[in-house]
Amino acid sequence: MKKGILYQIGKRTVDFINGLQETCAFVGEICCRTFEVVFMPKRFRFGDMMLALERAGSNGVAINALVGFLLGVILAFQSATSLQMFGVEVYVADLMAIGLFRELGPIVTAILLAGRSGSAFAAEIGTMKVDEELDALETMDLPPVRFLVLPRIVAAMIAMPLLTIICELAGLIGGALVLKMMNIPLSVYWNHVADSSTVFMILLGLAKAVVFGLVIAIVGCGAGMRTRNTADGVGVAATKAVVGGILSVVILDGIIAVICYIFNV
Repeated sequence: MKKGILYQIGKRTVDFINGLQETCAFVGEICCRTFEVVFMPKRFRFGDMMLALERAGSNGVAINALVGFLLGVILAFQSATSLQMFGVEVYVADLMAIGLFRELGPIVTAILLAGRSGSAFAAEIGTMKVDEELDALETMDLPPVRFLVLPRIVAAMIAMPLLTIICELAGLIGGALVLKMMNIPLSVYWNHVADSSTVFMILLGLAKAVVFGLVIAIVGCGAGMRTRNTADGVGVAATKAVVGGILSVVILDGIIAVICYIFNV
C-alpha cells in the first residue's frame, strides 16, 4: 500500500532529527576523546595518522596540482577576454591572486578532498563496522573514535592547507602562462600578484582550509560509523560522505563569507 504524503513528510522529519542527534553525539564524543588525547598523548596513534596523511595528502598532490593549473588557465582566459576590451588584461593577475588565495583554492581543494579522502574514510570505517571489527575494538576497550577517527581528522586538517597551497601555486602558474601568451611579461604578472596579496588574505584562506579539512573528516568518519549492515551499506555511506562533505563545505564557506562581509575583512 502506497504511503501518504503526510507519512513521507513525517518519516523524513524523524529521520532528520535522529540523524542530527547522532551527529551531535558523535561530535561530542570526538571532543571528549580529543581532550583525553591532549592529556595523554601516548594514546594517540601517530602511525595511523601518518598513514592517513599519506593517503589524503601525498597521494593527492598530482590531482590537486593538475586541477589548480587548469583552474588558473580557465580563470585567466575567461577574465582576460572581458578585461582585454578595456586594455587592462594585466589586472587578471590581481583577480587570480585574490580569487585563488581567498576562495577558489580552499574550496576546490576541499571538494577534491571530500571526493577522495572523505569517501575513503567512510568506506574504510564502514567496512570495519559491517565486519563487526568496531564491536571487537569496543570489546577490547579501544574506543573506535580515538582509535580510528581522531587520526583521520588530524591527517585531514594537516593535508588540507598543504594541498591548498599546491593548488594555488599551480593556478598562479597557469595564469602566468596565459598572460605570457598575451605578451605580458612574467615580471609584471608576479609583481601584480605580490601587490594584491596580503598576509591576512593568505592566512584566511589557509585557516578556511583547516576548518574544511576538519568538517570533511568528521562527515566522512561519521558516515562510516553509521553504516548499515546491508549489501549496499558501504556504498551508501561513501555517497553520504561525499555529498555531506561538499554540502557542509559550501554552507560553511557561505557563512564565513557573510561574517567577513559584516566585519569588512
